[in-house]
Amino acid sequence: MKNKRYGFKLTVIIICFLVLLALLGVVFILGTEGTGELPDLPTAPPAEPPATAGAQDFDGEDPQNAFQQEAGQEKKHKINLWELITDALDGDKVKETEEVTFGIDVAKYQGTIDWEKVSSAGMDFAIVRLGYRGMVSGEITEDSNARYNLQEAEKAGLSLGAYFFSTAITREEAIEEANWVADFLAPYPITYPVAYNCEGFGDPENRQYPLSKQERTDIALAFLKQIEKRGYEAMFYASKNEMTGDAKWEVSRIEPDYKIWVAQYPENPYPETEKSSYEGTHHMWQYTRNGEIPGIPVGVDVDIAYFGFDGTEDAQSEETLPEAKADPEALMPFTQVNEQVTAKNETNLRDIPSQDTDATVLDTLKNGEIAKRIGISDSGWSKLEFEGKIFYAVSSYLTTDLEKKEEPAPTEDDGIDTEFRAVNESVTAKEWVNLRALPSTTMEEAVVVRKLENGQIARRTGVSDNGWSRLEIDGKVLYCVSSYLISAGSDPDEDTHEPGIQTQFREVNENVTAKDVVNLRNLPSTTDPDCVVVIQLKKGDIALRTGINTDVGWSRVEFEGQTLYCISSYLEVVE
Repeated sequence: MKNKRYGFKLTVIIICFLVLLALLGVVFILGTEGTGELPDLPTAPPAEPPATAGAQDFDGEDPQNAFQQEAGQEKKHKINLWELITDALDGDKVKETEEVTFGIDVAKYQGTIDWEKVSSAGMDFAIVRLGYRGMVSGEITEDSNARYNLQEAEKAGLSLGAYFFSTAITREEAIEEANWVADFLAPYPITYPVAYNCEGFGDPENRQYPLSKQERTDIALAFLKQIEKRGYEAMFYASKNEMTGDAKWEVSRIEPDYKIWVAQYPENPYPETEKSSYEGTHHMWQYTRNGEIPGIPVGVDVDIAYFGFDGTEDAQSEETLPEAKADPEALMPFTQVNEQVTAKNETNLRDIPSQDTDATVLDTLKNGEIAKRIGISDSGWSKLEFEGKIFYAVSSYLTTDLEKKEEPAPTEDDGIDTEFRAVNESVTAKEWVNLRALPSTTMEEAVVVRKLENGQIARRTGVSDNGWSRLEIDGKVLYCVSSYLISAGSDPDEDTHEPGIQTQFREVNENVTAKDVVNLRNLPSTTDPDCVVVIQLKKGDIALRTGINTDVGWSRVEFEGQTLYCISSYLEVVE
């Protein structure tokens, strides 16, 4: 399977053959000494060595044990040539152990990871998301940080595994996904399993929604079998509730042949909770989705594997890959827009959306100079086209008013550009949230001062349009991401509104259509019980977008005489 292994194995086999010839020469000498006759040699090795007591004559020995000496002579030394040849065939094969190992599974949503810090924190392996098939479009898309994560995790000494997020609706699509994954992984040393991940099939907008449990299981098995056929160990991932009693998957058909990876999050994660409450067979346990691991700027899934390996597998391909770079937009998805902007006064244009030392100022946009804004992020950044190049700028320094010169905007000396709308309300965390000295996750000065946990009350005094809240707690003014907060007294499991749903829409006026198909709702929410799907917008249908909610990614549109709402990422601007 791996060309460079064959050369090694052939060399060892030749050496073993030469050793065998040498041993036969010794046998000839010992067997004929004093007799002039050849000993009787067995033509094949016995199934197991014969039972003996005391000294033996060589004639009755297994020829693999070539130097058995009588008592009182030189110490016995046994050589098992059949084992040598077997070991030559499998000698460099990485073997699974019963060691318990710890790792993380990551996607682009973890941002740019410092893998050296992850390794130093004691992580043994990384399961990297390679890509996904679109929930509606059905197109396979590469995770924008997959190559970077594989590259850097390997450099840091972690063992590699992978997973793919599937929405396949046929066996053929599942096999296509598996082949795509295997081709993607070929240049990387993959030691841990390659997992099939499928979620969200209960959403009416998901292309898998009509599938039965049996059909979904058939599709999963097609993926797993093809991954195994391509030379990787396959693993199936699902939550405890989906697998218990074959509730959503026919796990009883999967677990006899493949490893099972269960997601189950106890109230008190490992090590306080020693093992998963899932009673089915499982080989890996994802015990939290909010793990705090050095080197990762946000919460991350943490896993226990009840197995390890005694080495690292070779890559299936010797292809040399170009150096992969981290995706600068990984933690801040941009909603597509198409509008002209200029600077309120003057603003820096950077190579990545960051004001930290990792960003480089490449140009400056001055008031009156026109740039095309093609994306806007909830985190307060805009993606611009200017003089034929792509740049990033802080949104609060820009204006769509191309004629009126604004008053000079604040300087960027402290890097804090967030403007807060005054509010006065009590809030708590949905689960927990970091409270920072500044409203930023990238600036060195934006240190985490403390945590706010569910039940602890803080006074919110301001809300920004880029997703931050200003809080007062214990006599301090601190900042946190708004989407992690709820009103004090609310049950986080019964919170029926999307974070920031009350944020006003930024006025726009542009024609849009669906990338494929999108539901238009009477409210900008997917969970509010009062929210209903009024109509669908399909690709080619034109709606007028009149507003964008930059906190939670919703658009307000006019369609067939109604004002409706939909998720912005499903829309594209019609020129």
